[in-house]
Amino acid sequence: MGMEENLLFYATFAAYGLAAFLYICFLVLRKPALARIGYYITVAGVIVNTAALAMRSIVAGYVPLTNGYEFLLAFSWGIAFVYLFAERKFQIPIAGAFVIPTAWLLLAYVAVDMSPAERAARPLMPALQSNWLTIHVATAMIAYGAFAFSFGIGLMYLWKVSSEKSGATRGLAAAFPDSEKLDEIGYRLIALGFPFLTLCIITGAIWAEFAWGRYWSWDPKETWSLITWLIYAAYLHARFTYGWRGRRAAWMSIIGFIAVLFTYFGVNYFLSGLHGYAN
Repeated sequence: MGMEENLLFYATFAAYGLAAFLYICFLVLRKPALARIGYYITVAGVIVNTAALAMRSIVAGYVPLTNGYEFLLAFSWGIAFVYLFAERKFQIPIAGAFVIPTAWLLLAYVAVDMSPAERAARPLMPALQSNWLTIHVATAMIAYGAFAFSFGIGLMYLWKVSSEKSGATRGLAAAFPDSEKLDEIGYRLIALGFPFLTLCIITGAIWAEFAWGRYWSWDPKETWSLITWLIYAAYLHARFTYGWRGRRAAWMSIIGFIAVLFTYFGVNYFLSGLHGYAN
C-alpha cells in the first residue's frame, strides 16, 4: 500500500471522525453551526474516500472491491454518501450523530486491526475477473448504506418514544423529530435499500454461475445474505400487510443491520467459505 493510498485512507478516517464528533456535539449542545460544519466535513470525507477508492483502482488495475480493506472503504463510502443524500431530503441533521460514527468505526477497524499486508492490492484470481462482481458489490454498498442509516433512525425512535413515555420534556431526545416522522424515514430508507440488496443477491448468483458454474451453493455468505434479505422483506411485508409501525419496526431495522454486520464480519472473518477473508 503506497504512501498516497495511505494518506488518502487516513484523511478519510480523520474526516469521518471529526464529522462524527461534531454531530455528537450538535446532539448535546444543539448549535446548528456544528451540524453544518459536520455536513461539509462529511462531504469532504466522501470526496477523499472516493479518491482513495480511485487510487486503489489505478494502483491495482481493477475495481477495488475484492478484499476486506477495499470493501470496508467502500462500505464507509456507501454509509456517508447515503447519509448526505438523506439528510438533504429529510432535513434531519441530528441523525448524523448516529450514522456517521458507524462509517468512522468501520475505518477504525481497518486502522487498528488490519496489517499493511491485509490492505495491500493483490492480483485478481480468475473467478473475480467479472463485471458482475463490480455490480454485485456496488449494489451492496448502497443497500448497506441505507440500512446503516435506518439502524440509526431505529435507535433514535426507541430513544424518543422512551423519553415520551417517561414524560420527559427535556434531554437529548427532545431535539429529535417526532416519532411518526422517524418511523416514516426509517421505512423509506429500508424501501430504498431493499431493491439494491435484492440486486446484490441476484448479481451475486449470476457471478457465481460465471465463476464456479452454479448459481447458489449455500456458502455461509450466501446463506446470511438471504437471512438479511428475509428480515427486511418481513419488515416491508409486515408494514404493508399488518400496518407494523413504531417499536416493532424500529427493532426490525436494528436486527436487520446487525444481520448485515454479521454477514460481513462474522462470515468473512470467522466462517470458512468462498467469501472468507480469514485465510
